Amino acid sequence: MKRAIEQFCSYLENERNVSQHTLAAYRSDLDQFALFLDPHCTFPLAEVNHLAIRRYLAHLHKGHAKSSIGRKLSAIRALFRYLMREGQVEKNPAELVSTPKKEKRLPFHLNIDQVEALVEAPRGGDVLSLRDRAILETLYSCGLRVSELTGMNVGDLDLPGALVRVLGKGGKERIVPVGSCARDALAAYLEERGNPQSSDPLILNARGGRLTRRSVARIVDAHMLLIAAMRKVSPHTLRHTFATHLLEGGADLRAIQELLGHASLSTTQKYTHVSIDKLMEVYDKAHPKARS
Repeated sequence: MKRAIEQFCSYLENERNVSQHTLAAYRSDLDQFALFLDPHCTFPLAEVNHLAIRRYLAHLHKGHAKSSIGRKLSAIRALFRYLMREGQVEKNPAELVSTPKKEKRLPFHLNIDQVEALVEAPRGGDVLSLRDRAILETLYSCGLRVSELTGMNVGDLDLPGALVRVLGKGGKERIVPVGSCARDALAAYLEERGNPQSSDPLILNARGGRLTRRSVARIVDAHMLLIAAMRKVSPHTLRHTFATHLLEGGADLRAIQELLGHASLSTTQKYTHVSIDKLMEVYDKAHPKARS
């Protein structure tokens, strides 16, 4: 089992060119499945059937969200699709197991005042304060995934043209506009750094290396605490806020899909929703009985 997982992960990395984050997620999910079947990971592939997978999912129900369980099942399906193609198994037992229905929730997003308070929280003129301001402004201005921001080099940014080249999931490139506030914040940060080379990472940590995704999450959380927010905000919250504010401002959903780099429009619809205040405003303006 362990050898099959290593072969599959090698295929994902070398042929599918998935990101390191995606690769790590697949490896972790499949290793957990292998350990459940056998602590020594020597369970024969031929004996993995849909009943074994269902027992694993039942085990996961004790402490995992349905979305996490669905992701782990998807990883198992992908593994056995690969093994079928390689002729190592005859059928995919995971195809007989239904995916748990996800809980439907409205994702949390910030309002305009909260966003302004957050991006203005780093007030110092030192390089780290300027860096934090650039991170917050860029995440909100461009709607980037954290991995996209941390993976950028200076040469990907075109400040005069107000554009940035983004390498998204699956190695797909897209061009995203950069707002004026984000451009000013990035320009100030890069100038304080001493106008780095185009091949240098766009965002650096305190030791001069490329900033990690976890570090960005800590930075966002730290500045959210400074403005006395009542809940933890992740970098992904800024991406969702970006999409929501565009939608509420009248942007076309198809255009938002392109800006976010989603392959499917249905994915974009999960990220965007209309606020209750906006619904009430539309109702008051449009319904004939609302003004009576």
